[in-house]
Amino acid sequence: MKSPAWTLPYAYLKKQFERPGTYLKKIEAVARRGDFTLGKEVAVFEAQAAKILGVKHVIGVGNGTDALYLILKALGIGVGDEVITAPNSFVATAAAIALTGARPVFADVRDDYTIDPACIQKVITKKTKAIIPVHLTGQPADMKPIMAIAKRHHLAVVEDVAQAFLARYGSKYLGTIGTAGAYSFHPMKILHVWGDGGMITTNDATLATKLKLWRNHGLKTRNEVEFFAHNSRLDTIHAAIASVLLPQMPGVVKKRRSLAVLYDRLLKPLAGHVHVPDRNLCTAPIVHTYTNYVVMAKRRDALITYLAKQGIEAVIQYPTPIHLQKAARYLGYKKGDFPVCERQADTILTLPCHQYMTGRDVGQIVSVIQKFYTKV
Repeated sequence: MKSPAWTLPYAYLKKQFERPGTYLKKIEAVARRGDFTLGKEVAVFEAQAAKILGVKHVIGVGNGTDALYLILKALGIGVGDEVITAPNSFVATAAAIALTGARPVFADVRDDYTIDPACIQKVITKKTKAIIPVHLTGQPADMKPIMAIAKRHHLAVVEDVAQAFLARYGSKYLGTIGTAGAYSFHPMKILHVWGDGGMITTNDATLATKLKLWRNHGLKTRNEVEFFAHNSRLDTIHAAIASVLLPQMPGVVKKRRSLAVLYDRLLKPLAGHVHVPDRNLCTAPIVHTYTNYVVMAKRRDALITYLAKQGIEAVIQYPTPIHLQKAARYLGYKKGDFPVCERQADTILTLPCHQYMTGRDVGQIVSVIQKFYTKV
């Protein structure tokens, strides 16, 4: 079947890179130097990102999954340990835990799609070593009670910031509150590269030193290896792309937030059909980045089809929770174990919301949604 010609697409990469000159010049400079592995641009980007986020250490890695995995490995987490996270994330969050040999343990989420601190408390055991709160869609998880729980039980907190670059909780950027933060630069993230990439943030100098070894075979020098480790280096070319995009990010987040505020207001009269999540559940002021603008809609699948016929691309992220995936069967979870997460999975809908849209575009999308629910 031929794909629709989207008038309002979910993705925006073609628009973003329709004039790639600046990026290509950066790539040409890398090619002329030949420093493709942990080259100059990686160090430049790491320093830029650390300064913006106000964090002591940034370590560029191959992707967001590796960022999570390497943090857990550097913390000594492995076989026999348990790590608590949310079941509504992308599968990489749980996979990173499982790949260390540890056991993913899930806790249900709140209306804002983030892990419920009260549910975390219920599943802590003597085997629990860490919590991974996922800042899903760019919405900060409620870090104050999560950090209090972690402190009480002597647990590490590894923030999954894959979808929340420049989101804030109180006065701090996400990824700088817990033990460490894991970021993805996948092309569908706000800050992204031309392929896979990621980074780790931490204020712990000892952990940072370990992570620099863990991402590079455990090599102290070219010929000295401290321990056998992973190979997950942020490519110099990708770092060059990210360093061009990085200064644009505050403006990008500001634009996305303005569109989301408009969406929230225009969708309010449709509350009986479209549910906008409660954005005020955190115990501190927050800044949401809206990597994805996600609502819950009645007759969701029919609505997606209707929007597509009008040239509007809406998607579902993620239709099957992790605990109900084949890969997670060995964990012993069943349908009904996480009712909030499962209810959301049946109704969630991601609408286009990015920096190349206008308020008029948002108005057009909401008008089509209104027609769907009012048509006979």
